[in-house]
Amino acid sequence: MPDAAPAAARPQAALPARGTLLGFDFGLARVGVATGELETGQANALVTLHDESNDARFKAIARLIAEWRPVALVVGIPTHLDGSEHELTTRCRRFANQLHGRFGLPVFAADERLSSVAAESELSTASLKGWRERKAVLDAVAAQIILQTFLDARRHEST
Repeated sequence: MPDAAPAAARPQAALPARGTLLGFDFGLARVGVATGELETGQANALVTLHDESNDARFKAIARLIAEWRPVALVVGIPTHLDGSEHELTTRCRRFANQLHGRFGLPVFAADERLSSVAAESELSTASLKGWRERKAVLDAVAAQIILQTFLDARRHEST
């Protein structure tokens, strides 16, 4: 897995000008997935995986990788607001390492502080008013926010 610091500092150096990225918001119960394009710099929510077993999750991810053929993957790494690690940080890094090991694609770590809060806020102002409606897509929208932040940082570094 490429080191998170160099990837965050110089993401354009390790990525082609064009290609698809898949972004992940890892959780113990669900994994949100988003897709983004390097050329346009735009990310979109894709799907929330509800499989709790690693085997089922990675089979679903393998299908998404076969369909979207990404050039790299981006995994949100949660930390406390002060940047210190918490209980899920290590699990997310392990998930990122597993993605790299299984699929052989470059995997970049991205700061995901407040992505779920931002996703909830975004969805509450959308047409999805009920919690059950929002919960079904919350993790995919969080993955979109993580991936969009990564793409925005990449664009900012190249200007």
